[in-house]
Parts: sequence; C-alpha cells; structure tokens
Amino acid sequence: MASKTSELHEFRAEKDQFFGHDHRAPLTPAQQREFKGLSYFDENPKLQIRAKIDRAVQAGEVRMATTTGEEQVYRRQGVVRFEVDGEPADVTLYGSANSHDLFLPFRDATSGKETYGAGRYLDLHAHGDEVVIDFNYAYNPNCAYNPDWSCPLPPAENWLKIPILAGEKSFEDGPAH
Repeated sequence: MASKTSELHEFRAEKDQFFGHDHRAPLTPAQQREFKGLSYFDENPKLQIRAKIDRAVQAGEVRMATTTGEEQVYRRQGVVRFEVDGEPADVTLYGSANSHDLFLPFRDATSGKETYGAGRYLDLHAHGDEVVIDFNYAYNPNCAYNPDWSCPLPPAENWLKIPILAGEKSFEDGPAH
C-alpha cells in the first residue's frame, strides 16, 4: 500500500504534467512553454484533519461573488471545527445542486503572501457526517493562472486568521489579485 507521502507526491507530479502539457489546463500556451512546475508547501501531516460535520447550519443559498464579477450559487452543507497548532478554527462546507461533493473555498493568513490572494480550494467527500480535510491538497483556483477564468471568492465565514502552511503556493507567472 502506498504511503500518504507518495500519494501526495504522485498527485502533484500528475498535476504538473497536466498543467505543462494539456490544452485543457488553465495556463496559456506561452505559460506552458515556460512552465517548470507548481510550488507547494512541504507535506504537513498535522493539517490532515478528520472531523465531524455539524449539519445545523443556516439553510438557503449562498451567492459567492467571482473574480469576474459574476455570482455562483451554493448551499451550506455544514461546519467543521478543528484546531491548528492549538488555535481554534472552523470552516463552512458548501455544495451545489448538481453534485454530491463538498466544496471548501478558504482564505487564511498566508493569502496574498505565500499563497494566492483570493484564496484556495479543496474538494471533499463526506462519509456520513464525517469528513477528512487534507489541506496538503489545497489548490489555487484556475483564475490564479489565467484571468479569463471565473472563480468563486471564499465568503468571509471561511477567512481563517491562522496560517494554513500546506498545499499549493502562489503561481509566480499568474495574474495579480
């Protein structure tokens, strides 16, 4: 059985291959010609969080503004509470009408410094009322590479005051946000 470290390493290598060579990647052809790979924090096992989802959340639609001034509509699916280096934190998980997956857009204390200023994302799968949030897989939205993409901005309820030192870092050749 593969270790978590090798799974993460393989995932990142496959993503670099996709970004550097696939026409469906968000990079422009000029960016692809110069592409040397994405930048990541080292794997941080402390930021693999198994937690219960508190489903007692405010119902209704959440309209997230996007980087192009449009809106995307989601529904709150629950809140997850956890600690990072002894500091309490919580995030809201969202879903859309056409998917059973959960969406976690967030900003943290690294946003605009080590990581993309508009925030990062995680795609999650709940197992009943339990979820594993592995921030090592946090990724930049496509608009971090190309401003032609429209990406939802994390709502204020997912702006963490703590740093999440895991996942993808800023893309140096991307648009400024």
